[in-house]
Amino acid sequence: MIPKLRRTTAALSNLAIDHRGARRSNSHGVAADLAVVPIADRTPEISKVSLQDISVTYATNSDERLTALQDINLQVRPGEFLCIVGPSGCGKSTLLHLIAGLQRQTSGHVLVDNTLVEAPGTDRILIFQELGLFPWLTVGQNVEFGLRMKGTPKQVREAKVRDYLHLVHLQQFADSYTHQLSGGMRQRVALARALATEPDVLLMDEPFAALDAQTRDLLHDELERIWAQTGRTIIFVTHNVREAVRLGDRVVLLTFRPGRVKREYEVVLPRPRHLEDVDVAGMAREILNDLRDEINKSLEAEYGYEANA
Repeated sequence: MIPKLRRTTAALSNLAIDHRGARRSNSHGVAADLAVVPIADRTPEISKVSLQDISVTYATNSDERLTALQDINLQVRPGEFLCIVGPSGCGKSTLLHLIAGLQRQTSGHVLVDNTLVEAPGTDRILIFQELGLFPWLTVGQNVEFGLRMKGTPKQVREAKVRDYLHLVHLQQFADSYTHQLSGGMRQRVALARALATEPDVLLMDEPFAALDAQTRDLLHDELERIWAQTGRTIIFVTHNVREAVRLGDRVVLLTFRPGRVKREYEVVLPRPRHLEDVDVAGMAREILNDLRDEINKSLEAEYGYEANA
């Protein structure tokens, strides 16, 4: 069955929770909401995911070493919705691959629940931008696939498929094939398939980038609702800064290669949020100002383009 409610939408609508136990009243004061909590001042907390001194280097065709990530230290709280932004080539997707166990770091440690990540596991599921749905299977069979691989009994599988298709409002399409669905509906099938195995950590790599604006807005609402209902820890990579503020409890900005944590932003704006909200736009503008320097560095490195020329 679907896990017990961790948060309620009503509570999230009236309160902004900063995850250190302090609750702030619903406020529209932009200056207060844009405050960034210095890392050194934060109270130590139990981490669901811990990245410790992570570096990743690759060999190039010229026999040189390319450093993709360098000295990444990041703690993700249980039940947190963490968004990661940065310029192209900064290692955002690589971080997700490390947590998923699909790739090994050159140095440092990745831990989930204080256990070293050394291989993929069903406690961590990665949703790619390319959804990887099987066109020869029905919607229900796609959602059931991971459960089959785990050896879940048939009766339990059928119940879970019903539950999770209901969660993403696709129960009436259980016998349809993916080519019969819209892009947004296929995205929801992928989400249901990932959730059906009941992972502790959901990793999402720009899942909405290819969708039109209206569909993306609807899926923002759906994802936030599902996160509130299931209490999953979500790590969400995006190029869209406003999307990150709309969804995240915290936004982490990475530098251009080598990727390092440049700054972290606690998002204490009340939920539910919308992309057009003034406070969301204001915080996104602040993050974008910091991001723009890194984008200029990437343009100069890749194309010899000087932003101030």
